[in-house]
Amino acid sequence: MPRALITGITGQDGMYLAELLTARGYEVFGLVRGQANPKAPAVRRALPSIRLLEGDLRDLPSLIGALERSRPDEVYNLGAISMIRLSWRQAELTSEITGTGVLRMLEAIRIHTGGDMAKVRFCQASSSEMFGKVRKAPQTEATAFRPRSPYGAAKAFGHHITVNYRESYGAFACSAILFNHESPRRTEDFVTRKVTRAAARISLGLQEKLVLGDLEARRDWGFAGDYVEAMWLMLQQDEPDDYVVATGESHSVRDLLDVAFARVGITNWEGHVQYDPRHARPEDAQVLIGDASKARTRLGWAPRIGFGGLVEMMVDADLAAARREATGRA
Repeated sequence: MPRALITGITGQDGMYLAELLTARGYEVFGLVRGQANPKAPAVRRALPSIRLLEGDLRDLPSLIGALERSRPDEVYNLGAISMIRLSWRQAELTSEITGTGVLRMLEAIRIHTGGDMAKVRFCQASSSEMFGKVRKAPQTEATAFRPRSPYGAAKAFGHHITVNYRESYGAFACSAILFNHESPRRTEDFVTRKVTRAAARISLGLQEKLVLGDLEARRDWGFAGDYVEAMWLMLQQDEPDDYVVATGESHSVRDLLDVAFARVGITNWEGHVQYDPRHARPEDAQVLIGDASKARTRLGWAPRIGFGGLVEMMVDADLAAARREATGRA
């Protein structure tokens, strides 16, 4: 039975990846920070076979201890402070966890394996936010990084240090350059979930207004469940490498609003949406759209769920939750 350790297991990617690995016969371990982590009970309910280990990406000894207890064949580093707007207010903490945390995990693997890093295969969840102020689209593995946020800069460090350990220590280390990916498990802090939840609640009279920033901001949005499969495929190859994981389609927040509100039967959403410049980022990446040709060719990977299907899936889940809320109020 193969064994895997996942950092960030309480997030949407961690949950989907744990489900995928469990279905494939893995023994899965998840790293959580603190014994009283508020998200841990949800993981235990959804995935009772998962073993949770205490550890912190800011604490090297705890990572070594987690590796000694789990003895993994594969490590997936998904842990990060992933809110881009928050990274401006907590830039140092973001760099410590999202950036230097990658170095600590790689160093922990080096120590755990006695320097023979190829014994444990490693996947780093990199981000399209590393591209930032892009000069051309779509972006590939060869596109230069010009991050425009502390989050993007921290992810760029994590990406580069992963490459460094691969080239310097012979680590089987891959970076998955993940473009935006969403799901019904996405937290309400992200614009996709904020929109789908509001559409559901407004349609039932539970909410009147939705406050947003730039409606013309564009992203390449895919389904998180598809993207974790790409990460697993990377670690099944003969040689480690880096791969863009994306749909190759660009959509605006306005497009997101169109699909979400149409799903609940509202064709004129403008009267429900209010612009607030405080929701805009100090600096924002330009048009991000990924070219996943390498992943399609070498990994045989392709996204199964398109933009429209993704948004409708999220709205349906939020509509079910909103109906339960409405029933509880009655």
